[in-house]
Amino acid sequence: MPDIIRLLPDSIANQIAAGEVVQRPASAVKELMENSLDAGATHIQLIIRDGGKTLMQVIDNGCGMSGTDARMSFERHATSKISGIDDLFAICTMGFRGEALASIAAVAQVELRTRRTGDELGTFIWMEGSEVKTQEPVQAPTGTSIAVKNLFFNVPARRNFLKSNTVETRHILDEFQRIALANPEIGFTMHHNGIELFNLKAGTLKQRVTGLFGNNYQERLVPVEEQTQVVNIYGFIGKPEAARKTRGEQYFFVNKRFIRSSYLHHAVQSAFHDLLPRDSFAFYVLFLDINPARIDINVHPSKQEIKFDDERIVYAFIHSSVKRALAQYSVTPSLDFEREAGFEQHSAFSRVSPPASAPHQPFYTERDTPNPGQDRMMPGQWKELYQAAVQAPGNHTATFTIPSAGTPEKNGQEEKLIEDFTEREVLHFQLHEQYIVTQIKSGFILVDQQSAHERILFEKYLRVLNDNKNTSQQSLFPVTIHADASDVELIRELLPDIHALGFDLQEFGGNSFVLHGIPSDMKPGNEKEMMENLLEGFKQNLTGLQIDKRELLARSMARNGAVKRGEKLSASEMKNLLDQLFACETPNFAPDGKVVFLTFNLKELQKQFEKKSS
Repeated sequence: MPDIIRLLPDSIANQIAAGEVVQRPASAVKELMENSLDAGATHIQLIIRDGGKTLMQVIDNGCGMSGTDARMSFERHATSKISGIDDLFAICTMGFRGEALASIAAVAQVELRTRRTGDELGTFIWMEGSEVKTQEPVQAPTGTSIAVKNLFFNVPARRNFLKSNTVETRHILDEFQRIALANPEIGFTMHHNGIELFNLKAGTLKQRVTGLFGNNYQERLVPVEEQTQVVNIYGFIGKPEAARKTRGEQYFFVNKRFIRSSYLHHAVQSAFHDLLPRDSFAFYVLFLDINPARIDINVHPSKQEIKFDDERIVYAFIHSSVKRALAQYSVTPSLDFEREAGFEQHSAFSRVSPPASAPHQPFYTERDTPNPGQDRMMPGQWKELYQAAVQAPGNHTATFTIPSAGTPEKNGQEEKLIEDFTEREVLHFQLHEQYIVTQIKSGFILVDQQSAHERILFEKYLRVLNDNKNTSQQSLFPVTIHADASDVELIRELLPDIHALGFDLQEFGGNSFVLHGIPSDMKPGNEKEMMENLLEGFKQNLTGLQIDKRELLARSMARNGAVKRGEKLSASEMKNLLDQLFACETPNFAPDGKVVFLTFNLKELQKQFEKKSS
C-alpha cells in the first residue's frame, strides 16, 4: 500500500496560514504597521482604497532592508526578531512569528520598495500569490513602502465573505487607532479614497487621545498612574459623561501591545460602580508595563490575547488604581444626605425616571395622570371614565395612530388573542412600572412596556424608510455635530436613510455635519444627543449577521424612542400602547427577538390553586 502523507506545496501552506493571520484587510494593515514600528520608523503613512479591498499601502521612514532581506521577508518563519527559544520569553517587538508577509503575499498582489540608509539603490519586489514576479534595483527613499493590492484575488470565496467597504474601513480604523494610541511619540497619517482622515503629529498621550477622538475629550480625561513591583499602570480613564452605550473605546496595552481581556475590562467597569448606567461602558486608555517573562503573548497569531503568570493581582492593581484616580479627581457618586434610606423602598423613589434631556420621545404627548379618586375607580365604571378622557378637549393620548389598513394576516392564535383583547372592557395596571397587566377572555397577559413600544416604533420607522415619506421640521438654530473619524464613513453611507427618516443632516466638511431639521413627530431641543444616540444604537445592533442597514436604523430609532422600564404610564397610555401593539405585524417579539408578552391561562391558574399540600 503506497504512503499517503506528503508535504504541502509552499503556496498551499501559505494560504492555510493566511487564514489565521489575514482574516480581513484590517489584519494586513495591523501586520504592516507593526513591521514599520519594529523598523524604528518615526513617521508612518497608511493609504487605503475601497475599505482595503483594492489597496492597502504602508509607507515608513524606518531602517529599510537590503535586497536579500527584502526577499527573505516573504518566506514563512523568516524573522529578525528572535533567534532562539529563550527569546520567546523576552519579546519586546511587535512581530516575531515571521508569518505575516508570507501570508499576505499568498492571497494578494504585493509591491515592495525599500532602501537602507547608506545604500545608493533600493530594492523593488512584485509578488502574486507567493510567486515572485519581479525583483530589481530601484531608486527609493530611505525606509519601506509596501502596497497590498486586490486582497484575496486568488481566493474568491474569502473575498465574497468580506463586508461592505464601510464596515471594513471601520475595522482598519480600529487597528490604526490602537497603534497610534500606543505610540504617541510617532507621527501617523491616514488616507482613504484620497481623503485625509488623520494627520497626527508626534506628541504626548493626551494630545494623541484628543487627536483621535476629538477636542471634546480634553476635559473628560482623568489621568491614572500607579507603580508597583509587579506592574506599572498609566494612561487615562474617561469621566462618566464620556461613557458610551457601545463598546469600542476601551483600550488595554501591555508593553505597548493592544490586548483584549474581558477579565481586566471588568476590573475597570467595577471601579465605576454607581457612576455609570448598567448598559454603559467607560472610556479608558490604560498601559501596563510588565516584565516580559511574566506574560505569554504567543497564544494566537493576532497576538491580542496574552497570559499573565498571576492575572488576579493585575486585576486588583487595575481596579484600585482606577478607583484611586476617580477619588483623587473628585469623580464620585453624588449622595443625597437629606433622603432617608427607608424612602428607597417607596415606589416613588424606586422608579427610575428619565432626565429632562432624555433622548427618547414618549409615544404620548400629554400625561393623563389619574388623581387619587380615579385610582380607586371600580372596573364597572371604567367605560364612562375612559370615554370622558378621550373626548376631553385638547387631550392627546398618542402621537402615533393605529394602522387602519394594510395590517398583515395573522395566524389563528394571534387572531384569537387580539379578539379577546379588543372585546374586553377592563382596567389595565402597571406592575413595578415595567409591565402592563391586562385581562383577556382566557386569562390575562403580561406585557413588557419597553419591548412593546420598541416593536411599535420599529415597524413604524421601517415603513417610513421603505416608503420614504417622513416629513421634517426645520430647526430654528441648526446644530453642528462633530463625529469621530471612524464614524464619518458610516454616517456618509447612512445619509440617504437618515434623510428618509426625516433628519435634514448635511455634510459640512472635515468630520463635521450640520443638522437643519428633525422628524416632525420628534420633540425638538436635544437634536445633537438624538443623532448621537441614533448612531450609537446603530453600531450597538451591528453583529456578524447580514442585517439590512435600514432594519438596523429602525431598531436604533425604536430603542432610543421607546418608553423605558421604570416609567409610569397612565391608564389611557397603557390602553393606547396595547392597541398599537396588537395592530403590529409581529406583536409577539421585540426587534431584538425578545418576547414582548406572556399569556396566562385561567384554567391553568385554577389547577395551581386546586393543588393540595402533601
